[in-house]
Amino acid sequence: MIIYPAVDIRKGRCVRLTEGRFDRETVYFDDPAEVALKWQSMGASFLHLVDLDGALAGESRNLPVLRRILEQVKIPVQIGGGIRSLASMEKLFESGASRLIIGSAAVRDPDLVRRACLLYPGRIAVGIDAKDGRVAIAGWKEDSGVPAAELAAKMASLGVATLIYTDISRDGRLSGVNAAATAAVARASNLPVIASGGVASLEDIKTLLAYGPSIAGCIIGKALYSGAVNLKEALVLAAESGTSKEKGDRSC
Repeated sequence: MIIYPAVDIRKGRCVRLTEGRFDRETVYFDDPAEVALKWQSMGASFLHLVDLDGALAGESRNLPVLRRILEQVKIPVQIGGGIRSLASMEKLFESGASRLIIGSAAVRDPDLVRRACLLYPGRIAVGIDAKDGRVAIAGWKEDSGVPAAELAAKMASLGVATLIYTDISRDGRLSGVNAAATAAVARASNLPVIASGGVASLEDIKTLLAYGPSIAGCIIGKALYSGAVNLKEALVLAAESGTSKEKGDRSC
């Protein structure tokens, strides 16, 4: 299992939100590149970056910051937040992104997902952010009404390589990961799924590992920043699955 330290960016700074709410924000670093390099130095093999402003605006709002991180780190990086056009994907891939995460557009414009998968095979992920089993879009502000498992199966048919499942109700709350829902998405899609939202301790990683290789990764955010989880210890634990290292240099 791959551990993905999360670097969420808003107004150029590294922040964490609780339940995706912009009025419940904690600023951890003024320079996101600083913390990205920190996680790299501690042994992370992959980073998870989110442009929170972009998620609301529908297009990148922190591109200079993202590019600075991509220029400085040597490990692969996946990026999400406001990626809703092929033009924005081209910019991010040219800047050095290894994988891009499509969120709202997967619901609103599935043909964009299909075309992206054809252009960038193996490098497109879809983020399924759900509350009460239904997918939320537009920076988690709108309930699409689409069941998470239904969207997962549809994305698999379009050629998506990886899914990222986030339980919004647990995100940023350190309340424990929703491993069962993550595994259900994996079964519905038959794709590798990265778990996100609510990781509070090493026990959560153990729980995810128990589901086997269908849960291919785990994104950890607030637990790292608060000190509830030590990254080095998490990496050692995840390595027991034998897949903690991503093959290749900056591709996936």
